[in-house]
Amino acid sequence: MVSEHEAQPAAQVLVASNRGPVSYTLGTDGSLGAKRGGGGLVSGLSAVQDKLWVCAALGDGDREAVRRGVGEPGVRMLDIDAAVHADAYNGIANSVLWFVHHMLYQTPLEPVFDAEFRRQWASFETYNRAFAEALAEEAGPGAAVLVQDYHLALVPGMLRGLRPDLRIGHFTHTPWAPVDYFRLLPDDIAEQLLHGMLGADRAAFLTRRWADAFIGCCTEILGGTGRTRVGVHGLGADADFLRRRAHEADVDERMAALREQVGPGRRTIVRVDRTELSKNIVRGLLAYRALLDERPEWRERVVHVAFAYPSRQDLPVYRAYTAEVRQVADDINAVYGTAGWTPVVLHVKDDFARSLAAYRLADVALVNPIRDGMNLVAKEIPVVSDHGCALVLSREAGAYEELGSDAVVVNPYDVSATAAALHEALTMADDERAARTERLAAAAVALPPQQWFLDQLDALRRE
Repeated sequence: MVSEHEAQPAAQVLVASNRGPVSYTLGTDGSLGAKRGGGGLVSGLSAVQDKLWVCAALGDGDREAVRRGVGEPGVRMLDIDAAVHADAYNGIANSVLWFVHHMLYQTPLEPVFDAEFRRQWASFETYNRAFAEALAEEAGPGAAVLVQDYHLALVPGMLRGLRPDLRIGHFTHTPWAPVDYFRLLPDDIAEQLLHGMLGADRAAFLTRRWADAFIGCCTEILGGTGRTRVGVHGLGADADFLRRRAHEADVDERMAALREQVGPGRRTIVRVDRTELSKNIVRGLLAYRALLDERPEWRERVVHVAFAYPSRQDLPVYRAYTAEVRQVADDINAVYGTAGWTPVVLHVKDDFARSLAAYRLADVALVNPIRDGMNLVAKEIPVVSDHGCALVLSREAGAYEELGSDAVVVNPYDVSATAAALHEALTMADDERAARTERLAAAAVALPPQQWFLDQLDALRRE
């Protein structure tokens, strides 16, 4: 660790995101511990060594690290007021923008854009402004700045006003709402968001569908996208890392434990998700229950291995959803379970090694989101599957654009059709399943994270 106050040259490549590549925990003795993050973004950005990553301090440990001047080379963590961050992150980003882009609102009752919303929106502006000012301060002349995701949608426009010399890109990792749904937002807020995004030289998305939806919103509400270019970069799986990590000793240990829970000779339907409202876990469980009900021949012959890792538990609606997932799984086990067979093996404690073990064991992968920017699980399972797996995939996942031709595709709201798709996947001939898995894996790794990032950087500098 080094002091962030040590002199550093102005950066030529900068990345901005809410969550950074490192987080800190504060021990009872006052010591700080650092933990490196993972995921596609961290992997992708490792392609450029000489960069500055600007991120928010997310907890007490992070804020204490900033106050002590402790950090890592190439990372600047912003100590934004905790109340402001909570309003911006939970109040606006996760409870408004996420709901709009994933089309999650129960519109007879929500959203309600009142004085409290306006107060939180002011915090969202403050939060975005803190990033814009930090980037303006750190960037060298003509530097490339890549701003990540819906949390920072206002940053490009703010940064453009501060540093017109910069090359600014914005990448959206979520879907983008169609114009009729986007217009649920107050008119001035919808315009402000779009103008913020259009401060970028280049706005990029995971699929053509999301890019076209953004263009449609800009055209309908603002009359066009102005000078901003719109691009598409479909993030792929990191095959080398996944295949190596999936065969380490701790994964083998968890495979043995899972095999014991499943029982000999049984097929497995695997899902690995956060308990995020858009992931559609409850309907997936209901489809599995319908399979057992309508096709009793599968009873005691198949196990649904469901990993549902709690997400955003500080929001009441997410706590309620997690409780519903547990309840439905318990109900299925109570109705159909026998002394020697547990129909649903549910794990709610995050364990990456156990997830990889499930990937390897999967006969069927169930990925049925209501709406998803990409969904890397759909790409990762075929890459590490030991014996090939059939993919049951929602047509509303971004991954459908690349994987749909070799998946069993479902409407995520249609529980009966999803049950039928699970039966089709379970009965797929071995040679067909193997051939599909091979094609799915090839498509899944076509644009690995590092190349995904380098392509964006090259396009930003070139256009």
